[in-house]
Amino acid sequence: MPEARAVDHLLLFARYPVPGQAKTRLIPALGPDGAALLHRRLAEHSSAVARAAGAAEGAGVTVCFTGAPRRDFRSWLGCDLAYAAQPPGDLGARLQQACAAAFDVGARRVVAFGADIPDLSPALLHQALDGLGNHDVVIGPAADGGYYLIAMKRKLPGLFSGIDWGTAQVGAQTRAAIARLGLTSTELPTLGDVDRPHDTIALRADPRFADVWSARPLLSVIVPTLNEADSLSQTLKCAQRADGVEIIVADGGSRDATCRIAAHAGAVVLVAFGGRAAQQNEGAAVARGRHLLFLHADTLLPDGYAELIRRTLERPATVAGAFRFRTDGAGAGIRLVEWGANIRSALLQLPYGDQGLFMEKRVFDELGGFAALPIMEDYELVRRLRRRGPVATLSEAVITSARRWQRLGAARTTLRNLAMIAGFHAGVPPERLARFYRDIPDLDTSNAEKQDIA
Repeated sequence: MPEARAVDHLLLFARYPVPGQAKTRLIPALGPDGAALLHRRLAEHSSAVARAAGAAEGAGVTVCFTGAPRRDFRSWLGCDLAYAAQPPGDLGARLQQACAAAFDVGARRVVAFGADIPDLSPALLHQALDGLGNHDVVIGPAADGGYYLIAMKRKLPGLFSGIDWGTAQVGAQTRAAIARLGLTSTELPTLGDVDRPHDTIALRADPRFADVWSARPLLSVIVPTLNEADSLSQTLKCAQRADGVEIIVADGGSRDATCRIAAHAGAVVLVAFGGRAAQQNEGAAVARGRHLLFLHADTLLPDGYAELIRRTLERPATVAGAFRFRTDGAGAGIRLVEWGANIRSALLQLPYGDQGLFMEKRVFDELGGFAALPIMEDYELVRRLRRRGPVATLSEAVITSARRWQRLGAARTTLRNLAMIAGFHAGVPPERLARFYRDIPDLDTSNAEKQDIA
């Protein structure tokens, strides 16, 4: 449950989107997968609303969950929210127990609401809390005769008794219970929930739910560059082999033909200063895709990469992913580097940026994007992703240029990277790490190389 210091508590009731178990009344129209996906998008919207309202109101947010373990919900909806398993019983019993538990840990006001209201907003949750200033109960009536929200400022067990849950009588019976208990109430605007096929008609033109019907969400490929004219053309050509993608080149001020090559290839080109973290954040800010792929300018993607990403992120509890690591170099030292990178990525769930890191834009935004670091920005983000949930490594490989290992040598490059990680964990300031990294003698000290770290 939320921490005791949270004066107001917001309780979001949500089911895990398992095909065949979520939104079963929509299955005849959308199929099991489509119904579960729509439920997923609705719940993601509701959690975003709760998070925003909680921040604005100083309220605690608890997801009252069912259908999967707590860890899967934390991966899916975020580890910044609290989670409490729904108890057994009908909806009334679950509402009563969840609200009582919130009051038991110090809540002053409690708002409980469902996860299938597309028009739910932070303003409505604020209105519900505000309504409790002069009333005992606030109801958010649903168009089908039930309610999508109920709020109160003390335990009211009788409020949930004698209700025919799942029928059009829920709202009327609840109003009768309020009168019987001698309580005062006020109501929010009536909203539609999504329970039956005809409820989905208005959602078909809503971009938040576009992938429910298209089955192919847009993928935004974001390529940070700095003087990458030699390798960029091939990278973009490889990325363009997939359908349903947009390519964004975020340039850090190249003095060669990088921007001209990107524009000629049809990529969206923007200029962002401040290092690779800033470039990638700027690219993500303008991205239109539901999924983001951060790709180094010297990395080639495998065939079918877009569909591989979509399939990987279909599981709500998969937070992010990357591809297996390969280079275009030869020799036993390079093979050993690849082997070590793939062991690290698979077993420790710590892929680096040169493996093509991908995730939902929603997750990227909720985590705050790349930290404003001059170096190690990909490593730091992956550590935060891993704390949230699983980071998958695909069996398919990207092919990254071996130029760094060839110029400095496989052993020296690996030792340099290990020293950077050790320094990072030891708390060495990132600016000092960046200077150390760039001061190591190299046969080629181009600006492009000075961005690379892994």
